[in-house]
Amino acid sequence: MRSLPLGLQVPGDTVWHRLPTGRKLLGLVLLGVGVVALQGPWLPLLALAAALGVALHAGVPARSLALGVRPLLVLLGVVAALQTWQRGWPVAVEVVATTLTLVVLATTFTATTPTDDLLDAVVRAARVLRPFGVDPERVALTFSLAISSIPVVTTLFTQTREAAKARGLERSPRATLTPFAVRTVAHAHAVGDALAARGLGDPD
Repeated sequence: MRSLPLGLQVPGDTVWHRLPTGRKLLGLVLLGVGVVALQGPWLPLLALAAALGVALHAGVPARSLALGVRPLLVLLGVVAALQTWQRGWPVAVEVVATTLTLVVLATTFTATTPTDDLLDAVVRAARVLRPFGVDPERVALTFSLAISSIPVVTTLFTQTREAAKARGLERSPRATLTPFAVRTVAHAHAVGDALAARGLGDPD
C-alpha cells in the first residue's frame, strides 16, 4: 500500500473500536489541539511515540502505516530543512513530530471507525448549527469528499513523482510539484463539475 492509509479500515474489538464515534471524534479534536500546543522538541516526540503505540494497539499494520506516510516524509524533509536553516533544529523537530502525530492519530481514528458511522456523527454534530443556516447533509457531503480526496491526491503525487523519475528529473522539485498542482486542480474542477451536474451545492 503506497497511499496514505486514511481510508484503511481495520476490523477489531479493541477499546478504540468500541468507543462511540461522537466521543472519539471529540477526543481526536481535543488531542489535536493539545498536540499543536506542545512546545519544544521532546514533548512532540513523546506525543508521536504515544500516538504510534495507540495505532499499533488499535491494530493498524505497522508496514501499511510506514509505507503510507512515506510520501509525507518527503515533504516533511523539505520543511525540516527550511526550519533548521531559519529557526534551528528544535523547531524543525517540533514541526515534524507534531505533523506526524496528527497524521497517526487521524489514521487510527479512521481505521477504527466505519465511514458511515463517521458521517452520521458529523451530521448529528452539524444539526446544532441548523438554526444558523447550516445544512447538515451538505456538511457531511463536504466531509465525505475531503476524506475520499486524500488518497486520490496522494496517488496523483506518487504518479507525478514516478513520471519525473522516469525522465531522470527526480531531483527537480519543479518537475514534480508543477504537474502535481495542475493535476490536483484539474481533479478538483472535475469533482466540482460532477457535483454541479447533479445539482449538488446549489441553493435550495
